Amino acid sequence: MTRTLLLVFLLLLSFIVDAQATPTETTAKNNKVQDSILESVNKVLKQADSAQVSDSIYRTLLLRDLHNLSEKDQSKRIELEAKLGQMSIKDSLRKSALKTRIDSLKKTSKGYAVAPFGDTIFMVYTRLAAFTPRDRAENIQKKIIRLSKLTDYSSDSLFIELSERSADILYNDLGIASISEADEMWMGEDKKVLANDYLEKIKESIDGQREKNSLKSIIIKIILVLLILTGIYFIFRLVNWGYRRGITWVESNKDKFFKGFSLGTYEVLSFEKQYKAALLLLKVLRILVLIIFMYIALTLLFSIFPWTKGIADALWRFTITPVKKIGSGILDFLPNLVTIIVIVFVFRYVVRLVSFIAIEIEKGALTIPGFYPEWAKPTFGIVKVLLYAFMFVMIFPYLPGSDSDIFKGVSVFLGVLFSLGSSSAIANAVAGLVITYMRPFKIGDRVRIGEVTGDVVEKSILVTRIKTIKNEYITVPNATILNSQSTNFTVGASETGLILHTTITIGYDVPWRQVHELMINAALKTDGIEKDKKPFVFQTSLDDFYVSYQVNCFTLDSHRMAAIYSELHQHIQDLFNEAGVEIMSPHYRAARDGNLTTIPANYLPPDYEVPSFRVTNTDKK
Repeated sequence: MTRTLLLVFLLLLSFIVDAQATPTETTAKNNKVQDSILESVNKVLKQADSAQVSDSIYRTLLLRDLHNLSEKDQSKRIELEAKLGQMSIKDSLRKSALKTRIDSLKKTSKGYAVAPFGDTIFMVYTRLAAFTPRDRAENIQKKIIRLSKLTDYSSDSLFIELSERSADILYNDLGIASISEADEMWMGEDKKVLANDYLEKIKESIDGQREKNSLKSIIIKIILVLLILTGIYFIFRLVNWGYRRGITWVESNKDKFFKGFSLGTYEVLSFEKQYKAALLLLKVLRILVLIIFMYIALTLLFSIFPWTKGIADALWRFTITPVKKIGSGILDFLPNLVTIIVIVFVFRYVVRLVSFIAIEIEKGALTIPGFYPEWAKPTFGIVKVLLYAFMFVMIFPYLPGSDSDIFKGVSVFLGVLFSLGSSSAIANAVAGLVITYMRPFKIGDRVRIGEVTGDVVEKSILVTRIKTIKNEYITVPNATILNSQSTNFTVGASETGLILHTTITIGYDVPWRQVHELMINAALKTDGIEKDKKPFVFQTSLDDFYVSYQVNCFTLDSHRMAAIYSELHQHIQDLFNEAGVEIMSPHYRAARDGNLTTIPANYLPPDYEVPSFRVTNTDKK
């Protein structure tokens, strides 16, 4: 485990070092933008400097002419003094406009930091001759680092040298930094004051760095490293000891605390699974605690030495930046969260109100003309979906990241995926809604859909399930039902009675009145046939060899159709046999000489004999 943690942090360290050493594309882009802003700054300062130089020359010429005038040229003197006054007003207005322009540029300009040892000493915003602000900041930084490494360094050798156009900070003969008139205009302070301020900051920075690199400081830092390593060692020992004690405690109390977890009859977690989950939780907690302390130890170790302080700052940023973003995101989201809670609360009670109305309609307590009770439940489902969809539309703008391109792209992708993959499901759902309001059948009805006959046991938005008389459960898609013919046997049976019918064929030699009487009597003897509504017979066709007779009878029990048909056929056979009427194959032949009748023997008289063949000799000899 220790080796694994060590490997993980070595990989993390290499990533941090690479991130510190290699400038990212974002940094390069920011530098380019900053250079562009500072270039605008320098153009403004250059124009102001040129105007100031031109005005200074012109003012000098006017003063010279004024000095050379005699006392008699009063009109000329007044003219020159007026021009000088106008120049003063013009100079004041130009300085005011320049200050306004510089203040506006300061809002977007950040400049380049002079930070030789990690901490920023001062910022550079303006050019100096051919050197850009970035070049100036880098040169000053390099020279300060060079001074800090001199063995014979003395802060007294740092001084300021003033000239007409600049104030220079020197170390013996080495130029460290120059404060130009452009810097003076930008900062709004005299260049001598700026030079003194920069000089003091440079001295403090060098003295502090030399103090950090002294032998005493290094010894103290080494002692701190040893203390941190010792502390992390004992922390690791303590965590491992606590982990072992935790395992021992779990093993000794597993029968007491682990009883399993069930939802109804389903066992979600057995005793063994709970026990293993507790051991896994202890292991995960141990690893997390070790990683956290290792992370803190690395941050502290790298922050001790100046040359590794950048890595410590990177580790700290990796931790604090996400925490800050999450915290600020939560604070910014709180007003939207309150709005979302209010919307959800309102819609929740609206759905409850609609549900109450639907239940009352379904029970029959509330009646709406033209609205059937069986429509209540599916209509409530449709209204609920529409309400929730409307609620989501209202909530969507308040969700974090809803206006981001990634969020929009994922939404479009899911929409396309849903539309492409659910065309048949949507067709079945629409068909289910149409069938609901068509009311072709309800739960419990005996129906025939296509070649399937049985009782409806389930109606859903996508499919209808039918139980056949053979106890087969057949699932029929609603789109198939909508596109095919369906027959409902129960609706007619409960209202006027369902007419069951069956057809037999009898030869022309049997009187049709006798056939009618036999078929009606067979129907009346059948259990489940209504006696109040007398059965009737249709002669449906007169064919070459036989007549087709169809008996029709009423029943109120559509669910016993198969049994009633079977019993009806039995009675037809019995009565026709008793009456001596044969139910033969279609090609009935009247000539029966030498052939046994098709009526069963138990229906024949005891003295019945098979007719003999009649043979006639036609020979006249």
